[in-house]
Amino acid sequence: MQVRIDDSWREVLQPEFDKPYFELLTSFVRQQYQTRQCFPPAKFIFRAFDECPFDKVKVVILGQDPYHDVGQAHGLSFSVDDGVPIPPSLLNIYKELQRDLGLPIPSSGNLLRWANQGVLLLNATLTVEAHRPGSHQNHGWEELTDAAIQALNSKRKNIVYMLWGSYAQRKGQFINTRTNLVLTAPHPSPLSAHRGFIGCGHFSQANQYLISHKQTPIEW
Repeated sequence: MQVRIDDSWREVLQPEFDKPYFELLTSFVRQQYQTRQCFPPAKFIFRAFDECPFDKVKVVILGQDPYHDVGQAHGLSFSVDDGVPIPPSLLNIYKELQRDLGLPIPSSGNLLRWANQGVLLLNATLTVEAHRPGSHQNHGWEELTDAAIQALNSKRKNIVYMLWGSYAQRKGQFINTRTNLVLTAPHPSPLSAHRGFIGCGHFSQANQYLISHKQTPIEW
C-alpha cells in the first residue's frame, strides 16, 4: 500500500513508525483495504501531512473520522473534492467564515488551498470503512496523531489550534497555551453548531494572532 507523506513529517513520526503498535495498525489497515471498501483512497491516507509540511504548520484543525460515504474523504479533515456536495459541517464552517470575515460561501468544499497555506487538516483517525463511522478507531491511529500534535507542541510555537467539539478538545488538552493560541468551540455539525460554533470568530482571531507573531495570515 503506497502512501505519500512529506519528508519533514516522516522524520518527525519515524519513532512512531518503528513502534509495535504501528506495525499492528499497518496490518489492520492493509487487510481492511484489501477486503472492504475504505476511505480515503490509500494514497491519500497521510495527505494531511503530505500537503502541510511540519515546519510550515500555522493552524491545526482537528477532525475525528474521515467521511464514510462514497466519494467524500480525500485525506483532509472536513474537506471534499471539487464537485462533491458540501457536507453539513463544512457548510457551517463556511457560514461562520461568512459571518466572521464577510467571505462568500464557496461552491467547492475542497480545502486543499488551506492546507497549502499551512493549515494542518488532521483527523484523529486516518481511515474508515464505508458507511461505518468510527470503524477504524482504537487500532492505533489516535496514538500516531497524538504523537504528531505532541511533536508540534514540543518543537514549534505560535500555532493556532482550532478544537471544535469535546473530542478535539480532549485530544488537544496538553497543548501549551502560553506559546500557542488554542481556540475552542462546539463542533460545526448541524447538531451543535448553533450552540456557539456560529459566532465563535475563530478565523479572524487566528489571523490576528498570526499577524501579531509576524506570520502571513491565512486566505480563508
